[in-house]
Amino acid sequence: MQPTPVGRESSRFGNGLSSNITLEAEWKRGTGCGRATRFLNGSSPGCAGDLCPSQPRRDFKYNSQVKDTNQSVKEVRRVLEEEADAIRATAARLHPDVIEATVELLLACPGRVVVTGMGKSGAVGRKFASTLSSTGTPALFLHPAEGVHGDLGMVTEHDVVIAFSYSGETDELLAVLPAIDRLGVPIIAVTGRPESTLGKAGRVVLDVAVDHEACPLHLAPTTSTTLMLAVSDAIAIAVMGARRFTTDQYAARHPAGSLGRRLLLRVVDVMRTGDAVAIVPMDTLLRDTLFAITRAHAGAAIVVGTDGKVAGLVTDGDVRRRLLEGVDCLAQPVSETMNVHPGLVPDNLLAVEGLDLLGEFHPIPGARAGEAPVVDADGRPVGMLMLKDLVKAGIV
Repeated sequence: MQPTPVGRESSRFGNGLSSNITLEAEWKRGTGCGRATRFLNGSSPGCAGDLCPSQPRRDFKYNSQVKDTNQSVKEVRRVLEEEADAIRATAARLHPDVIEATVELLLACPGRVVVTGMGKSGAVGRKFASTLSSTGTPALFLHPAEGVHGDLGMVTEHDVVIAFSYSGETDELLAVLPAIDRLGVPIIAVTGRPESTLGKAGRVVLDVAVDHEACPLHLAPTTSTTLMLAVSDAIAIAVMGARRFTTDQYAARHPAGSLGRRLLLRVVDVMRTGDAVAIVPMDTLLRDTLFAITRAHAGAAIVVGTDGKVAGLVTDGDVRRRLLEGVDCLAQPVSETMNVHPGLVPDNLLAVEGLDLLGEFHPIPGARAGEAPVVDADGRPVGMLMLKDLVKAGIV
């Protein structure tokens, strides 16, 4: 068949919005196989045609509909520079007394820090509450619209409230201020207008005023919300430092995910034990040592002396290298093949520290040993740390 002329398809996404990228494809059509397919626009032409596995692959070339790419680059850089300038200006403008008063209020709070705000400011507030909670300061987010319908019960007289509103006149936020005031709870106001109602209600006011938004219409909160986020992060980290918050405390609040695993998992949690570890005496024949390694589904055997302490390590690689010299080695004691100075991993380390040791045990920089015996304080083997198990546990 003749090649089909160049065609254009406008991709559509699940949210129904057309992309600003067109796909220009050149392909050759063959005979359809009769399989049905459904395109992104919902049509079903019957045969999969160009998408059919039996048809030649078509190569897409992406042509941007943006008329002036350089202008887009300039716009992105302009926004980033303007927001960075606003952060630098605020860092120089915030008075030390205001910063100290804010940090002291949060440190001295016997209850929880209650963060509130609407819209984009509320989104910043949610992130601030989360950051405080994970760095040693109990915090929660109170939606002001829900607050006037019962959620104000979250606030107690032992708390501190931090309210985010750039204008300082957000109706939903102002509605909860009288109830908070009746409780005698101190308010930290984060606003771009210190003279606003919220600013006047605050015991401490963090001024996050900006000259203008990065939005070309000067309407969408952009520079102001970025500044709010930066200031709240700075306050949270300052409080964290004042609390002398430790890595162990951080790990206790992050038990899940790769971060939690790296901070919490210990060598004893991931090492192989029992029948999954090959342990043989020094007088064991090399042949029988191979059988022990095979039964344990391992790649090495720990060799122990008469005192039960680790005397050496023999890997399947060590055995292969000996076999190149002749098969007679299989009838010899394993002590003649083992590495008498193997790297040992103490059983009281974090798994990530064990991973670092596997790197130290390998003679090639950047590489890691595949396994290493785990020993107790007396040097007796309690397990085997395997690189593949660390990978499976998400430590690598």
